[in-house]
Amino acid sequence: MKKIILLCSLFLALQSCKNAKENSELNNDNKEITDVSIYNLPSKWTTQNGQDIKLKSLKGNVLVMVMIYTSCKAACPKLVADMRDIESKLDKKSREKVKLILVSIDPVTDTPKRLKSFAVENKMNQDPWIFLRSTEDNTREFAALLAVNYKQISPMDFSHSNIISVFNTQGELVYQQEGLGVNNDKTINKIKEEAQKTK
Repeated sequence: MKKIILLCSLFLALQSCKNAKENSELNNDNKEITDVSIYNLPSKWTTQNGQDIKLKSLKGNVLVMVMIYTSCKAACPKLVADMRDIESKLDKKSREKVKLILVSIDPVTDTPKRLKSFAVENKMNQDPWIFLRSTEDNTREFAALLAVNYKQISPMDFSHSNIISVFNTQGELVYQQEGLGVNNDKTINKIKEEAQKTK
């Protein structure tokens, strides 16, 4: 009987500790997300693998994002090359804490299947690369947060800003690189600096 009471007491104590830990983690998560975090956005996104996610699921990573569309023949291939160049300059330790994300501004054309094909063609269908698409409204909202302007100028073409954005692990915008083929030393340094802050 004493053993049973002791085991019950131990179980209750462990449950209490577990609940306290979960509440503490929940509170910490809430504290980490500020009003300017993209993790406040309720929008749903779909990856090149057809997986539906919310941006908050990326929390804990340094995010390097660019908005493109896969049928682009002018600026986007250069933006993709700039993203590849950023990846090539990250050391292994930093790369493990970074997600390189390409967000489509043409969700009608850029279905998950199309994004997957593009990712495979460009050998970007593995970690840390992620391709995302959402509704046109969600895409517009997200672009506005990044100060990325885009406009459809023909059925297959868009004019758009050429901006690569860096977010810290809490989803806060910490740096932007504007232009094509520009010196990315400051971008690399900022990514590494933020990556070093992660556990």
